[in-house]
Amino acid sequence: MFQLLKTFRDDTSGAVTVDWVIITAAVVGMSAISFFVIEDNSNALMTSAGGAIAAENDF
Repeated sequence: MFQLLKTFRDDTSGAVTVDWVIITAAVVGMSAISFFVIEDNSNALMTSAGGAIAAENDF
């Protein structure tokens, strides 16, 4: 039994796949966070610009 566990522990054939999965998950997570931050700020900018344009009353 210990020999089987030792063989499993020493086998590194899937280590690169695990690394890629972790890196991909981190990139997707950071992209999602960045999207929501940019979305909130751009909505605030649109509201401010719309208010400034509506306040001009030049039409």
